[in-house]
Amino acid sequence: MPKELDVAKRAKVIEWLKTEMLDQVSRLFKALWEGSTARISDSLASLIMSSYILGRRLGISFKDMDDLLIDKLKKHKQEGHQLEDWYKDISALEDHMRKR
Repeated sequence: MPKELDVAKRAKVIEWLKTEMLDQVSRLFKALWEGSTARISDSLASLIMSSYILGRRLGISFKDMDDLLIDKLKKHKQEGHQLEDWYKDISALEDHMRKR
């Protein structure tokens, strides 16, 4: 494949992934409004999947994404994030990520 076509294809895929993420956010908001646990879970899973794949398309490996997420969780814990103070959500997610 000529380089120009490959670059155009890559750009198109990135734009498509961005629209997929917006679509999933919209679906999440609708599911939250309706109270559908199955649809909420599906939308959240799709957002996570799209985030990882978009990162990969932008040159960030899945492992690097995991490491960056763990670093961000550590930072939020150190800074006293409200979700950590109130519910220990940050620690719970960090523990989950480390056990994978």
